[in-house]
Amino acid sequence: MSAPAPSREHSEPSRSSSTLGVLRVYLGPLKWQVAGLAALLLTGTGLNLLLPQLLRTFVDNAKLGAGADVGLLARLAGFYIALAVGVQLMTAGATYVGARVGWTATNRLRVDLMAHLLSLDMREHKERTPGEMIERIDGDVTALSNFFSQFAVRVFGAALLLLGALFMFFREDWRVGAGVGVFILATLIAMNSVRKLGVEPTRLERESSAKLFGFVEERLSGLEDIRSLGAGGHHLNGFLRTQRTFFTNSVYSWRRRSVVWQLSMALFAIGYVGVLAAAVGLYAAGTITLGTAFLLYQYMSLVEEPIDQLTQQLQELQKAGASLFRISEILALKSAIHGGSAQLPEAGALSLDFENVSFSYSPDEPELRGVLHGVSFHVPAGQTLGLLGRTGSGKTTLTRLVSRLYDATSGSVRLGGTNVQDVDLHGLRRRVAVVTQDVQLFQASVRDNLSFFDPEITDEEVEAALQEVGLGTWLARLKDGVHTPLPTGSLSAGEAQLLAFARVMLRDPAVIILDEPSSRLDPATEALLTAAMSRLLDGRTAIIIAHRLDTVARADRILVMGGGQVLEDGPRAVLAHTPHSHYAELLRAGTLDEVSSDGGVGVLA
Repeated sequence: MSAPAPSREHSEPSRSSSTLGVLRVYLGPLKWQVAGLAALLLTGTGLNLLLPQLLRTFVDNAKLGAGADVGLLARLAGFYIALAVGVQLMTAGATYVGARVGWTATNRLRVDLMAHLLSLDMREHKERTPGEMIERIDGDVTALSNFFSQFAVRVFGAALLLLGALFMFFREDWRVGAGVGVFILATLIAMNSVRKLGVEPTRLERESSAKLFGFVEERLSGLEDIRSLGAGGHHLNGFLRTQRTFFTNSVYSWRRRSVVWQLSMALFAIGYVGVLAAAVGLYAAGTITLGTAFLLYQYMSLVEEPIDQLTQQLQELQKAGASLFRISEILALKSAIHGGSAQLPEAGALSLDFENVSFSYSPDEPELRGVLHGVSFHVPAGQTLGLLGRTGSGKTTLTRLVSRLYDATSGSVRLGGTNVQDVDLHGLRRRVAVVTQDVQLFQASVRDNLSFFDPEITDEEVEAALQEVGLGTWLARLKDGVHTPLPTGSLSAGEAQLLAFARVMLRDPAVIILDEPSSRLDPATEALLTAAMSRLLDGRTAIIIAHRLDTVARADRILVMGGGQVLEDGPRAVLAHTPHSHYAELLRAGTLDEVSSDGGVGVLA
């Protein structure tokens, strides 16, 4: 059966992605906390609007001089202080609840984004560096976190205060209210018109930030090679170029975003002059009292505060808008690899079949990057296949098709007679284990490194797996046993490889793929690893990728790859004693020969 070429499914996110839509999705489950936040904001806004009224009464009574009621003034002052403290308490409470709501919502977004990235197929991960992915999950979501955590308090609260102050202006004098209303409308329209200027520069800033993170991550991971080849200066120059791009984009982005608050400052200078002129004119005409004139000035400051908050949040909105678009780009990506409904048997080894399989990393142009061409072979259940071939012959790519890190461009891969594309993806990867040449360890305990943080695996099971692979003595030396932290670089290559074997033991898979497990080990450690490998492969189907012939000395079958094709496939013992076989020629070239009595490998004299 021919499998369709994998296609990368994605939908382009609209640049008008709604921030309110994201807020609705992630703030919905927090509705009661949002309701409490709204109550705090409403109470604080009401108290804030009442304060200028107290000031007006105080000023008008104090203006009477000797005839002023000192007791009334004292009561007004005390009441004003109490209300001012209440406003601060309401503001502090709203800030705390708002931050809690915002960070809770965006932490959920982080989890969803992380889960989505883990679900994407390898084609997507090959196009983006790990540093860029980290920047998407942490940098972009942090920008949204800062916005979300303050949005309700500053924007919603500012809007309430702005409307309340405008209502008070109309209550005092409709002409002043109308003038202030026109001013507010003109200011908001002007700021909104320049707000979008910063969105695209901010997006470019975040993109260059992601590239900088990716550059640093790649160079740190290849630090040994960079040092050994004396290429430090070259990579430092590359870092400076990347950093220069980030700096240039950051400065340009800041300048475009700063237009918003610069415009706000200019407009409010005009607004204050207008309100003061109106207050002085009305007071001179005897229409209002001195306290009312002071009240108008106070309400103008209450108009400035929310618009200033809105101005700042418009800049945060620019950052959030750019981050939201970049996050939407990632969320819009869909994996081309989808699991089926079939289930593999939970116990026992499985046969493995490749039927005329071809694969290309560029499905649209298979002739340019074709890796496998018409590969067919059969591995009976419980047997071990030794996979040989030059670098670039397609060995590793072939094994990636078994666990569906990629899908075949054509042909089919079958486990236990079932096409892997019809099998539930999680179940498939639970039954197929891969041990790579470079073992990835976490900054975590021994237990977590083996169980992959699975709480259902017991300590006893972890200890048994370590004993099984020959690490019992090593485990006994650990201060806290399996709960001992495992710092990076604390293990030798052999110990790390044995830990990888213990991981496989815990999963009890049906098929095991070993990618050159003993390429960097000394003979004594290799002997220990070989013994562990024998226990690991017992009763399981296995593929061992080897560059050293002694690694596959106990394989049941040998498959030799070359140029993405099968050059030779057959029982190891038969191929070893067939003079003109590729395997026999490799044995002679490697000065190794088969010892037919025990199936081992000996050195030719």
